[in-house]
Amino acid sequence: MTTTDLLRAAGAVVWRGPASRPEVAVIHRPAYDDWTLPKGKLEPGEHVVAAALREVREETGLTVALGRTLPPVHYLVRGRLKRVDYWVARVVADDGFTPGEEVDELRWLPPERAAALLTYGWDAGLVRRLAGAPLETVPLVLVRHATAGSRAEWDGDDERRPLDAGGRAQAAVLATALPAYRPELLMSSPSARCVQTLEPYGGEILLDPLLSEEGQDPRKTPVLVREITVPAVVCSHGKVLPGLLHTLTGKEINLRKGAFAVLHRAGDQVVGVERHRVTAASPPP
Repeated sequence: MTTTDLLRAAGAVVWRGPASRPEVAVIHRPAYDDWTLPKGKLEPGEHVVAAALREVREETGLTVALGRTLPPVHYLVRGRLKRVDYWVARVVADDGFTPGEEVDELRWLPPERAAALLTYGWDAGLVRRLAGAPLETVPLVLVRHATAGSRAEWDGDDERRPLDAGGRAQAAVLATALPAYRPELLMSSPSARCVQTLEPYGGEILLDPLLSEEGQDPRKTPVLVREITVPAVVCSHGKVLPGLLHTLTGKEINLRKGAFAVLHRAGDQVVGVERHRVTAASPPP
């Protein structure tokens, strides 16, 4: 089976209330007469993270912030393998639920009652995993700048080398995924290709030479990033990020151009790490 044969979908275990006594959103689909979690298929060219946000909003009227990942679910649909990626998701806004043909009822239930109501065992298993790690986490998104052509072919100061057409397309896709993490801080290397990677998202971008290829410091750069305590996005270079990620997580994490890693933090601890490619088309994570 090739990746083109794989059906892709995304969803979330959505919770509200105090983290010590959360309620979970469960939906009823009249066409299948089942109780399940909000989820749906990726649209052409859509990033899986953006799809999770959209599907939750369309099916429940809720705007959510994504927390740590949950194990993906795989099953066959008319002979084709389907993968559904899931996240823990906290409600940040509620526009009100409107019953429709696809979803006609939404219930908020304690996790144990939600697991008992859900039709599918894999959905119930995801809900039971809520107790496995902190619900409330702070995301730190580390982005490698998008493609910017060949360094050798650029005639001028390399810090001013801009994104190429593919890089601009990657930056546009990245801008659809970043709202999942509700960043309060955008920070970047001063290099044009890093700044331009974040610009489509919008907002003020703070520049710091410690994130640049020339100005990085193996002692000071990790301290700069570790001291960020709010949801944040940091864009830097392929010569900076592997060492930074290893210092922060203890793991060997390499990112392609335009890709990003999300570190979910609870206090001083990193309780979850996920990595995503970003292309102009919809990529596998």
